[in-house]
Amino acid sequence: MPEIRLYNEDCIAAMKKVEDKSISLIVTDPPYNLGNFMKNRDTNLSKMRDNFFGSAGWDDMEFDEWEKSMDDFFKAAAKVMRKGGTMIVFMAIIKVETIIRLAEKHGFYYKTTGIWHKTNPMPRNMNLHFVNSTEAWIYFTYKTRTGTFNNSGALIHDFIETSVTPNGERRYGKHPTQKPESLIQHFVEILSNENEWVFDPFMGSGTTGVVAKRTGRNFIGVELNKDYFEIAKSRIEGKSNETNSN
Repeated sequence: MPEIRLYNEDCIAAMKKVEDKSISLIVTDPPYNLGNFMKNRDTNLSKMRDNFFGSAGWDDMEFDEWEKSMDDFFKAAAKVMRKGGTMIVFMAIIKVETIIRLAEKHGFYYKTTGIWHKTNPMPRNMNLHFVNSTEAWIYFTYKTRTGTFNNSGALIHDFIETSVTPNGERRYGKHPTQKPESLIQHFVEILSNENEWVFDPFMGSGTTGVVAKRTGRNFIGVELNKDYFEIAKSRIEGKSNETNSN
């Protein structure tokens, strides 16, 4: 069985406990820092879902504070990443340039920016403007220009389409920015191999951990929020119980 390590604390502190040069793949979804931006726009917040990310309290830093936190993250990530390792960072399109600049400071090589298209997005303000149905992801390798890429000779686009997270993946609790397992599994299987270490320093509800365990990868996950940490822990353990019962 894969080895799983979960930490309910700040990711910078947790990464000090991770062995240097041990991580093969980081797949993570850090705060986009759009809370204040959204609140200052005509976005009809009163009609947004109850767990709207802008009301969560972790997405409303001042830009300079957020930029410093991400710089600290990439510095810590460089310590634990093995040479040739890979990182996928989900991010708002308007922040992509900042993320690339910060990552490159610490030895990460920028490969490309791709798009996740949600086939069934919330039709918020559909009669006012284009419905938001995409999020960006940024692909890096560490200290090399190439890394693991398990494409088996197939052409793989930088455009991924899935539905939003189905209700069955939310049965342990809801997270406002939860990604579907099929989306994360796409990256885990292409960019890492069995028995390697996959890391998610902004674990949220634990999707990366569920996928890593299911696909035979070891996993380290960190989540600061206690409630979300418990959801993630339950999800990962629940998947293990389901597997053992089959």
